[in-house]
Amino acid sequence: MTQIHTTPLSVVLAGGGSAGHVSPLLAIAAAIRATDPDSAIVAVGTKEGLETTLVPAAGFELAFVGRIPLPRKPSMDLVKLPVRMFGAISDAKRILKDAKADVLVGVGGYVCTPMYLAAKSLGVPIVIHEANTKAGLANKVGARFTTNVGTAFAATAIRHAHLVGMPMRKEIATLQRGTAQAAARERLGLAQQQPTLIVTGGSLGALRLNQAIAGSLQELANAGIQTLHITGKGKAVLGPDGELLAAAGYRQVEYVERMEDVYAAADLLLCRSGAGTVSEVAAVGLPAVFVPLPIGNGEQARNAAGLVAADAALLVPDSALDAAWVRSELIPLCLDAPRLERMSANTAGLGIRDAAESMAAMVFAASGK
Repeated sequence: MTQIHTTPLSVVLAGGGSAGHVSPLLAIAAAIRATDPDSAIVAVGTKEGLETTLVPAAGFELAFVGRIPLPRKPSMDLVKLPVRMFGAISDAKRILKDAKADVLVGVGGYVCTPMYLAAKSLGVPIVIHEANTKAGLANKVGARFTTNVGTAFAATAIRHAHLVGMPMRKEIATLQRGTAQAAARERLGLAQQQPTLIVTGGSLGALRLNQAIAGSLQELANAGIQTLHITGKGKAVLGPDGELLAAAGYRQVEYVERMEDVYAAADLLLCRSGAGTVSEVAAVGLPAVFVPLPIGNGEQARNAAGLVAADAALLVPDSALDAAWVRSELIPLCLDAPRLERMSANTAGLGIRDAAESMAAMVFAASGK
């Protein structure tokens, strides 16, 4: 239902760098605008992140503050931190004042710390969304200044956490895989009746996934499985003679714009377990095999833990994924339609489709409008 306010709401949303921050930011912005079409929205990021293209493409204004890493060990960045932070906070205050902001929404990332500190000093209410099971340092700082904290996962340890799920694009949040499958397969150039495996390592690709699929193409083809292999931009997988890999039922692309088509077309997804992917897979009920990124603090394995425990997904360590594992485990799973149906059903109650609307409601409540 459209909500009309006597004074348009002014919201500043901060976050960026990766799609894991920009995507929920844009989903929250869209939900705010759907509720109040007259709302004024400004996004804040850095000049180095994906937000420089994604935010303007979504129709929102973008402002910048300096990228302020928070060093965890002694370094020159630590020495320079006070001066950098002071400048970034000054920029953040200017942005909030120019926007006459009623609320600051932060989704994590380098820009959020100075934005949170500026909002605190100006008395601007703060709303936070934390996407990962292990909360980021910036959001931990911001959570000291507000009780309006939404999380994508119930296991996330952060002050004042309220489980809302992962804000996602409406096209994904409202997807009904069964009714959308035929059209999605047609758009992706896939056959309608074959068991369908889709492999993606995200926009940057994943070498381990690419190598495992490259080494098992013939076995996948012999099993009658069609494979859409999304390699990542600039990560085309070539054969020994420098040509694109080829096999019956195999199609390779670097990128797919509409991830809702991927989710609708696939019978099984082989992918990394970033917070956004895990949340979207759960929301649409798509069986998945997650291969957590082996670097970092283990957050990708934790992101997938709930679905794995519910037998809605499998998890294979990065070091264990190879062509032999594809042959012995992945191919039989992809051909086991009853098991895939059970896995899909097991996501019931785990996927959350209305997180963007929940975050928008939190924003309006914080604003007092």
